[in-house]
Amino acid sequence: MSRVDEAVARVSLWKGKKVDVSPLSGGLTNENYLVEADGARYVIRIPGQSTELLAIDRANEVHNTVAAAATGIGPKIFEFVREGNLMVLEFIDGPTMSAKTLQSEEMAARMAASFRRLHAAPRFLQDFNMFRLIKKYLDIVGKHHVTIPADYRERLPLVAEIERAVKAAALPSVPCHNDLLCENFIDDGSALRIVDYELSGNNDPCFDLGNTAQEAEFDDELRAALCEAYFGRLDERQLARMNLFALMSDVGWTLWGAIQAKISALDYDFTAYYTARWERAVAVMESARLNELLEAARG
Repeated sequence: MSRVDEAVARVSLWKGKKVDVSPLSGGLTNENYLVEADGARYVIRIPGQSTELLAIDRANEVHNTVAAAATGIGPKIFEFVREGNLMVLEFIDGPTMSAKTLQSEEMAARMAASFRRLHAAPRFLQDFNMFRLIKKYLDIVGKHHVTIPADYRERLPLVAEIERAVKAAALPSVPCHNDLLCENFIDDGSALRIVDYELSGNNDPCFDLGNTAQEAEFDDELRAALCEAYFGRLDERQLARMNLFALMSDVGWTLWGAIQAKISALDYDFTAYYTARWERAVAVMESARLNELLEAARG
């Protein structure tokens, strides 16, 4: 049996039913499949190998997925199979988003509405802090001889300065997704649903706003629109914090991509992925814009 056949056979939900399985695209960590059983459709998520090295905690993920589903933004979870950490999830019928489809003020407003609902979810199991995650990833990089950009560590004093700046006007932590690839948004016709809670945790809401602005390649106008739609007014200080967290998304996920390049069995060029993210981060870190953002965030 193939890996997916073995996984599907472990699920009690469709025992004795005829099932059809087809792959779903878009995952950078796991394998996702559409399963049709007696006319009902589900998604089964099969974890990638060695994902514990990416600081993914499956108990945290399951707890947070259930909490996010309670808001109507996350997908329902129908079954969790501990052997293999398999998740059977609600299939959300609708188009998967991309940077191109999200780049409008209308979509920024819809994203903000989804965030407000998600951020009001029951408290997530664990906290998330990108600055602490970078430290954890660097420990893994050292232990497993992972190749990272040559100048990464020399930028860490600046990362510490950014951390001090975003702390100056920190917001109370709320349940956050923290890994908002455009493909994690699905338009069900009434709301932008958000899937994949592997790296979710309680965090400053501006991290979600900045992270998604970076992933969707929002320009300054759309970042301001997202900020205004979320807070109900254009808060320049929180906008600066959003933009610093956007930068930190690139800084942190550079290490994630480097570790994936070492461990992942997926057919994906993770070296190109993390190299591009680091180049984009360095361009901001070496620009006059960074000082402006730091000053605005500090107030």
